[in-house]
Amino acid sequence: MANIKIHFIDWRKLLLILAIGVIPVLSGLLMMDYQLDRKLEENAKISVLEAVFSIDQALGRMEASLETVLPLAGKPCAEVLDELDQRVANSPHLRSLALTREKQAYCATDMDPLEYLSAFSGSGQQAKLAFDAPSSPNAAIIKIQKPHSDPGVIATAYGRLLRDELRGFQDGLTLLLEFNGQYIWSDGDSRDPQRPSQAEYRQRAVSEKYGYVVIGGYAKGYTAQEFRVSLHQVLPSLALVGVASMFIMYLGLARTRKRRGNTAAIDP
Repeated sequence: MANIKIHFIDWRKLLLILAIGVIPVLSGLLMMDYQLDRKLEENAKISVLEAVFSIDQALGRMEASLETVLPLAGKPCAEVLDELDQRVANSPHLRSLALTREKQAYCATDMDPLEYLSAFSGSGQQAKLAFDAPSSPNAAIIKIQKPHSDPGVIATAYGRLLRDELRGFQDGLTLLLEFNGQYIWSDGDSRDPQRPSQAEYRQRAVSEKYGYVVIGGYAKGYTAQEFRVSLHQVLPSLALVGVASMFIMYLGLARTRKRRGNTAAIDP
């Protein structure tokens, strides 16, 4: 019976030592998971706001071109076309410029039909993403105008202007820019078979100036993937802390057992 009791006590101490070693490992893993969740959520929130700011600036450069060209609006096309061409040539962010009068395009630097440009002029929209430009059927085009200006100016740019801004966020987050149902992202647009996955930590922000929406999110499974990467980096250190904790506990139990033995030896 005495031997059985001793073995029972030894197993109980062993379980205690193992528990002391496992606790810091589990605590570390839980803390790592919590910090990863907060990091991804915070990054998604901040990134969509920063993307709106960045894209507003890009569209603002296009809008600034409208201001400089506006004095030409209403003048005969033959008088100003060469200057319009020169303005486009000197502005790397521009694809074309067009002049309007009474919401009808009458002079343009590109090959798109004037009727096509007039449809945007009369839409009342400030900015639009389009994929149907007759002169560039395979391109994403961004159009911008001052809706209440008559005579007015329309400026267009290729979609890469927006994609370049979105590509500035290379941290695993997928950012999608949407104009009234039409969207573009760093590697595709509305013509793709399906939208990119943004299932995790999805956030959105609206541009008060231009009315578009930026949607940000991580692809399905991204969090688990990042957790595995972090686990490979952190687990050795956590395991070392666990082993050290077990060793310290073992030494503490050994000293306690020794003191009890010495006390028993000197008792009468």
